[in-house]
Amino acid sequence: MTISQAGTPGQPMTVRQMAAADWPDVARIYAEGIDTGDATFETTVPPWSQWDADHLQEHRFVAELDDAVVGWAALSPVSDRCAYNGVAEVSVYVAAASRGRGAGRALLTALLHSVDAGDIWTVQAGIFPE
Repeated sequence: MTISQAGTPGQPMTVRQMAAADWPDVARIYAEGIDTGDATFETTVPPWSQWDADHLQEHRFVAELDDAVVGWAALSPVSDRCAYNGVAEVSVYVAAASRGRGAGRALLTALLHSVDAGDIWTVQAGIFPE
């Protein structure tokens, strides 16, 4: 199912729900972000089982361009304390070769539509000044 489209003329970008089969591409793009030192404090990509457990199932998306995954976005709970139910942290990663083509915007838009339809009432992000 297509959630939204962006991209450049002649090259439509599709945003869809992430599937477990997307993990190799998601991990590759995540590793690119880790390697920059500007995207996360993480130093290694976790195994699928850990990443899967740490992110909310219904709020995971990938962006595809020319049938290739070029970005991903997901939400993770900020705390397991009941006072934080409905509060999630957003992660958006776009492959270096695909930046500037609308994937990040399309992914964030899909995430925000999914939270509007779900039980999340606050989405927060940590943004590095670099």
